[in-house]
This record gives sequence, structure tokens and C-alpha cells, in this order.
Amino acid sequence: MKVIVVGAGVVGTMHAWQAVERGHEVVHIEREAEARGASLRNFGQIWVSGRAGGEELDTALRARELWEGIGARVPGLGFRAIGSLTPVRNELELAVAEAAVARPDAAARGYKLLTADEARAVNPALRGAFEAALWCERDAAVEPRLAQLALREALLATGKYTFLPNREVRDVVGENAVRDDRGETHTGDAVVLCTGAWLSGLVREVAGEIPVRRVRLQMMQTEPLGETLTTSVADADSFRYYPAYASEALDALQAAQPQDPTAAAHRMQLLMVQRLDGGLTIGDTHEYEHPFAFDTLEDPYEHLTRVVESFLGRPLPKIRRRWAGVYAQCVDTGRVVHRQRVRDGVWLVTGPGGRGMTCSPAIAEQTADELGW
Repeated sequence: MKVIVVGAGVVGTMHAWQAVERGHEVVHIEREAEARGASLRNFGQIWVSGRAGGEELDTALRARELWEGIGARVPGLGFRAIGSLTPVRNELELAVAEAAVARPDAAARGYKLLTADEARAVNPALRGAFEAALWCERDAAVEPRLAQLALREALLATGKYTFLPNREVRDVVGENAVRDDRGETHTGDAVVLCTGAWLSGLVREVAGEIPVRRVRLQMMQTEPLGETLTTSVADADSFRYYPAYASEALDALQAAQPQDPTAAAHRMQLLMVQRLDGGLTIGDTHEYEHPFAFDTLEDPYEHLTRVVESFLGRPLPKIRRRWAGVYAQCVDTGRVVHRQRVRDGVWLVTGPGGRGMTCSPAIAEQTADELGW
């Protein structure tokens, strides 16, 4: 087969990977010189721990398996099976962690409740004050700024892959074909539109109004820490955000321990991962109301800095970068992705939300299976 993939973010690139793996030829079209959206502006976390039970968790676990296999073949991804720790500070937060460990799918996630000393043995950089920590062995990380580039190099080496940057697809032409802004038509046996947060223009023309919204977030990255952060790190605000932690214990936490006003105003949680250069990627916020702000706000960064320094027991290194990003998320947050046939032979795949980096290999595998590749 010949497969046309539109969009070179991580979801589109994984669709190209699946097609080539199954012996097909791929033409990959990207409107920028290379992807510049949420696929780069994220933590690089392969985040199993907070996923909803059922389909979402199954997808994340399958994706985790695929990421590890691809990472062994493409070292440039920077795949690391580092796990995650979520330190807790009091009995209310501890009760939520205990409820998570009691879940029937806790073993699949690699959940374990650690004492503070046990957590510091796993991650010695956590010298601050906390009572215990939730460990998730199945979490992992890749390098978001490098992943698509490394995957593309591996795809180009197969001889079955053509990358066409700086071309914006303007039209779906009949069946199995698209036309770009240079007037060239690209025809294959299947077309997959992986347009990320671009939901207007072509997407609206071919799919109408879809049940997907755009979400904006702020993040930052530091200079090298000077020591190894051996796991990714979250805080107990992640309990409020991720569906895996829903429980009576969480209800009690929400009622008795209101979220910090800045964190609540910006729908925040702490997630932190160390990059291969030693710097820390730290976030994040969630903004849902349009139009999005065009500037970044300092209050969320100051809040995150306080939380991180309280866990590390030391000042953060100098901030090197701050940025905002936008991703597409299914309105029904129980759905992993929006997958829709918009024309004969043409499919739209978008809306994984904050699950995109985690779940993209499995999302692409599911598309390939459904399309009979």
C-alpha cells in the first residue's frame, strides 16, 4: 500500500511508523519545516500512572510496550524506563495514594506505596519534606524535542518513506487523495490526517464540528540540575486531575484541603522530568476558554518553583526556557482519541489531549488495524 500521512507531530509520525513497519510506502506531509506543536512542547512522559481504568489504561500500557521496543531500535528517542514518584505530605493525600494502591489494576500500573526514606532511596534528589510517595514503575520518558527527528531518520533509512515539509494540505480530492498549497495532488491507498490542534480550515471542511477542544498550557525548563533526578515527579494536585485517583479519599481531600488559589485558578498540577542534558522540564497549567492568552503569566511559574523546591530541598537552577503550547483533547475525556472516516479512504485522527505523547504508538497501531493495513 501507499499511505499518505498529514501532520508530522508524534501522532502522525507514529502512523507513518506503523505503515512502514507493515511493509507499506509512506508520503508524510507537514506544513512547517518540522513539527512545532504539542508534540515538542510536552514533558516527554510516557504516563501510565494516572490513566483511567479500562480502554485508556490498556492503550497506555500497550503504548508503553511499543515505546520501549521502538526506543531499543532508535536510541535517539532517549527512552528511559524511569518510573514516577508522587510525594504526599499529610494523611489526606496519603489516603488517596492508599486508595490508588488498592485499585484492582494497581499491579498493571506498577503502583507501590513507599515511605519517605524508601522514596529517597529510589530518587536521592528528593531531599525535601514529605511523608510518603506513590511509586509507579510503568511510567517512562522520552526526549520530546528529539523524538520526531530520530523517528524520521529511522524511517528515511528504510527507503519506504518520503518527507515533504513546508506544504500545507488544502483539500481532500475525491478518494484517497489530498492537494497541497503548491497545487500538487498526493494519492495513496489511504490518507490519515493527524492535524493536532489545527481544527479549523481543512479539518472543519471535511469533518464539520467535531467533539474536540483545544487546551493551552504553560511549562518551563531549567539549566542542568547538577545531579540525577532518577524518576519523574508529580505532586498531590495530580490526584485532582487524573482519573485514576478518583475515590472517596479524593473527595475527602477536595473537601478538606482546597487547592492553592494559584493552582486552582490555572488548573495546575506539578509534573517534572529531567532531560538528557540535565535540565528539568516543569509544568503545567490548563486553559480551556477561548480566546487563549497570547502571553505567559508568572504566577503559575512561581507556584511551581515553590512546590519543586520544597520537594528537592534546594533552589531550582536558573530557568532557561518558558513556553506555552496548545493541544487537541476529546470533549468526552473518557475517549482516548477521535478517529473518524471523513471521506472514502481518508481518516482524521486527533484529540488525544495530554495523552498524545504517551499513547501515540498504540493509537497508530489501532488505526492500522482498523484500516486493515
